[in-house]
Amino acid sequence: MSRAARLGAFILVSLGILAAGVFIIGSKQYLFSSTYQLKAQFDNVVGLDAGGDVRVGGVHSGTVHNIVLPHKPGEKVTVVMDLGKSTHEIIKRDSVASIETEGLLGNQYLAISFGSAAAANVGDGDTIASQPPLEMSDLLNKMSGILDSSQQAIHNATRATANLDSISAKIDKGEGTAGALVNDKQLYSNLEQTTNAMRDTMVHAEAGVTDFQENMEAMKHNFFVRGFFKKRGYEDSSELAKNEIERLPQGTPVKEFTYPAKQLFDKQDSAKMKNQKSLNDGGEFLANNQFGFAVVVASAGMEGDTQKDLVLTEARAMVVREYLVENFGFDDSQLKTLGMGKQTGASDAGWGTVQILIYPAGTESPPNKQTQAGVASKAAADQPGQASTAPTPKPQ
Repeated sequence: MSRAARLGAFILVSLGILAAGVFIIGSKQYLFSSTYQLKAQFDNVVGLDAGGDVRVGGVHSGTVHNIVLPHKPGEKVTVVMDLGKSTHEIIKRDSVASIETEGLLGNQYLAISFGSAAAANVGDGDTIASQPPLEMSDLLNKMSGILDSSQQAIHNATRATANLDSISAKIDKGEGTAGALVNDKQLYSNLEQTTNAMRDTMVHAEAGVTDFQENMEAMKHNFFVRGFFKKRGYEDSSELAKNEIERLPQGTPVKEFTYPAKQLFDKQDSAKMKNQKSLNDGGEFLANNQFGFAVVVASAGMEGDTQKDLVLTEARAMVVREYLVENFGFDDSQLKTLGMGKQTGASDAGWGTVQILIYPAGTESPPNKQTQAGVASKAAADQPGQASTAPTPKPQ
């Protein structure tokens, strides 16, 4: 091969390598693919640079186009990103951008969380929410504070150990009440007898309370007084907490439905429903949309007895839930209840309101009220000679 041919081959191979490099770099920077832009604002970008990586769900999905400083103090730094079109279906208006670090001291990159299915799509040039980045200086300051607290705890533990040694020595010598108990067998025997007598008294008291509760439950199903409870739309208050949670969860609902109690129930102190079809819009949304879980929240006005209003709102939430479960197809384990009792903003001429609050997937559900009550009920049922009955509520 001549010298000119070898030179030409070398030039062609070099140009091929250069073209491949340009193509690889260009594809990582999305120079040869369709993209759209999003913005996020931060107080501090902690070393993030233009051209940095943008990841969606941990996958490289774009690059930082540029970083714009604010025009005056008090404003935020704006980060403009170029994202591949493939992310348009998973990034929503409720997605959140955050600045993360690869490892402890690695490079910064921009991470974007998935949006919820019910949220609207983002458009080209939209600004999404952001959360402040964790700065190493703040982390080091916190670690320093933890170390200082640990040293103080160790010092306190050392002092407590010394005090315990002193107390043990006094007990061994018979000084003080504890020393007398340890060294005087007669005093210890008298104290043990007194403790046993108190324990027997508590057992009898608990048995009396249990008998009283059983008598009250029997009265609720007695022919003469059963109508009093049935008139209010429920028969067994123990079932009201079956699907009830302790409190509302943290976070904002993606959808809310509010109904005046006067529109749904026949009387101000009743849980009997008269206009169930008013709930159909909420039921249709539950049946036709994906969601994490929903809560039926019932509130009463400020008039009347506080305890009765609490039981009444629990019963109203329960009968609304049962209507939705029976008439609309969705996972009933996702629908909870919460009786709020008296609420200042739920007057409606003293009747109160009923709300259906729907939360997105990923929202942490508070524990059920029956979780704690169930432990006590099971312990009572395990005692010999005691039985537990729980008739099913019959909402109207």
